Amino acid sequence: MKVNGEHCHSIWFEDSTQELRIIDQTLLPHQFSNLTLASLDAVCHAIVSMQVRGAPLIGITAAFGVYLALRDQPGQLDISCQRLLQTRPTAVNLRWALQRVHSSICTLDSAEQAQAALAVARQLLLEDAASCSAIGDYGLQVLERIWQCKIQTHTDLNQPPVLNVLTHCNAGWLATADWGTALAPVYKAHLQGIPIHVWVDETRPRNQGASLTAWELKQQGISHTVIVDNAGGHLMQHGLVDVCLVGSDRTTASGDVCNKIGTYLKALAAHDNNIPFYAALPVSTVDFSLHDGIREIPIEERHGEEVSHMLGLDGAGLPARIQVTPVGTRISNFGFDVTPARLVTGIITELGIFPATVTGLQDLRKLLMEPVSSLHN
Repeated sequence: MKVNGEHCHSIWFEDSTQELRIIDQTLLPHQFSNLTLASLDAVCHAIVSMQVRGAPLIGITAAFGVYLALRDQPGQLDISCQRLLQTRPTAVNLRWALQRVHSSICTLDSAEQAQAALAVARQLLLEDAASCSAIGDYGLQVLERIWQCKIQTHTDLNQPPVLNVLTHCNAGWLATADWGTALAPVYKAHLQGIPIHVWVDETRPRNQGASLTAWELKQQGISHTVIVDNAGGHLMQHGLVDVCLVGSDRTTASGDVCNKIGTYLKALAAHDNNIPFYAALPVSTVDFSLHDGIREIPIEERHGEEVSHMLGLDGAGLPARIQVTPVGTRISNFGFDVTPARLVTGIITELGIFPATVTGLQDLRKLLMEPVSSLHN
C-alpha cells in the first residue's frame, strides 16, 4: 500500500541497524510518524497502547518482541512469551504467533534462539502479506458478483451505479503486514476499475474508522464517507449499502465472529435489510478450540478514558485531548462484541470463502490439515 505515493509497510525490520520499526498509529491521521521498538518492554507498550493494533499485526509484532527479548536476555523464552500473551486477551493471532515462535525454537540452545526467533518473525511477516493479498483476491470475487448484479438492475440513467461497501473499525493494511483483511477486496476492486465507495463507521471510542480507515482510503484515492456508528442501519434501509465487510479478531469453529464493538449491530441491520455481511480474516484468526463465541471468547474491557476523552486538533492545528463526559461519570468500555454465525453470510480467507457454519469451518480445517498430512506420506 502507499503513503504519499510511495509504498509503505505498517511494520518492518531494519537489517542495517537491527531495529524493529512501526508506524505509530496513535498519531494518525494528523501525524505520520515512525517509531523504533528496541526492547520487549517497548513492544509490550506498543501493543497495549495500540501504537500497533489489528489482530494480524499484533501477532507479528509479538513475534519480533520475542526476538528482542532473547537478544537482550538469552534463555527468557517462556517469560517473554507470557508477558506478550498478557498484552491483549481477545485477538487469537497473538497466541497463535507466540506458539509458532515458541514451538520453532524451544529445542534450540539459548544462544541460538534469538536469531531463530527473528527468522520466524520475518516469515510471519511475509506470510501475512501473502495471505492478505489472497483474501483480497477471493473477496474481489464477492464484490464482482454483487457489482454485476447491480449493473443489471440499475435503472437510473442520470446517476451512474456505484458499489457501496460499509465497513467497521480498521481492517486495512495498517492492521496487517500489507493489503489488510476487510479492505483488501476494496483495494483489489479499485485496481480492477470497479467504481467503489466505502461508508466508514467512525468506530468509537478510538475512532479507528474515522482516523485510520479514512486515512488509508484517502491515500489510495478511493471514494469514502465517514459516518457516525449508528447511521449504518439508516443507510441500509434506504438502499445505500450493497455489502458489509468487516475483519475479525477471533472466529470460532462454528463461525461466530468477534470483532470491534458495534459489529454485531451492523450484522443485525444487514440481516434485517437482506444485505450480505462478510467477515474477512486469515485462517490464523480462527480458533478451532472454541465453539460458542458469546460464552467462550474473552472480551477485553479497556480504560474508560478512551470513552470520556477524545483526541483531535485544536484551533491552532495542534493535537489536543478533550474530555466529553462529566467528571466522575462511570464508564464501561468493552472493546469487542461477537456476531453469531447465523448473521454472517460467509467468511473470506486466503484459502477461499466458507459458510459461517460448523461444516464450513470443518472444510477450512481440512484444507489446513492437508499439507501436514502429506508430509507423513
